[in-house]
Amino acid sequence: MRTAAALARFTAQVFTPHVYVTYATLWVLSLEAATAAAARTPWHPGPGTAVRCASAVLVLFCLRVVDEQKDLVYDREHNPDRPLVRGTVSVAQLRGATAGAAVLLVALNVALSPLSLLPLAADLAYAWLLVAVERRSARVRDGLLLNLAVTHPVQLLLSVYVYVSLVDSTPVPARWAAVPLLLVPACVFLHFEFARKTRRRPEPGTRAYSAVIGPVPSALVALGWAVLAAVLAAGTLGDVRALLPCVLLVLPGTAAVRFLRRRTAAWPVPAAMVFVVGFLSALLASALLIESAGWPGGAR
Repeated sequence: MRTAAALARFTAQVFTPHVYVTYATLWVLSLEAATAAAARTPWHPGPGTAVRCASAVLVLFCLRVVDEQKDLVYDREHNPDRPLVRGTVSVAQLRGATAGAAVLLVALNVALSPLSLLPLAADLAYAWLLVAVERRSARVRDGLLLNLAVTHPVQLLLSVYVYVSLVDSTPVPARWAAVPLLLVPACVFLHFEFARKTRRRPEPGTRAYSAVIGPVPSALVALGWAVLAAVLAAGTLGDVRALLPCVLLVLPGTAAVRFLRRRTAAWPVPAAMVFVVGFLSALLASALLIESAGWPGGAR
């Protein structure tokens, strides 16, 4: 009971369920629907979709646990209210939770798509490898851009899992043309990552990309990731209805203008959060519209 209570407090503080569940669900639904639309194959959510959504939530939880352990030294100095620093939860309890999540991931996916266990295992193994890497390498641990480059594959591997599970367990065929879609959730995440760490005058010790490359370049990179997500989605789907997510570019565009014109001291994080939810929702809607319209020689 004590462990369950500790994990519940940890989850409430650093893994807000409604945020992560919404994010994971939209990630899976939009990627599945867009992949099917790119392959000109009918799609509808089913039990397999539910498994992939649940698996995405579990993986994100494990990644959050890994991040808490990787950042423990930094948090002791800069974020003393974090649950691991305060002793609200222990390292042993978190590791036990990730072990349980790993077992549940196998149970959920082994019958649906044994092949999908490979990217799942690679994702979790890579995440835990990062803990050892950051402990041994100050460059990786403290270099903000290098750290991002080294850690971001965990996001890509989750999209690979969704793709492999989808094509392995449904009529949706594997197509090289759909591969750019795997980069779309990564670009959306990178937009949010840069946006929330772009400030005009970061406080000393704050991990901000604007402190490394400058406020203007950081803002332009944040905007660039959003634009790249829209270009990849529209270009891969190859349909005018795929331009729907591009409408959401008004959010990062407006935020960038406000920041660059010094109307705000930091990139408006709520705009970045709305962009993430709105873009993935718009991508899902675009894919469903493309399917409902049908395609030459294909099914409606």
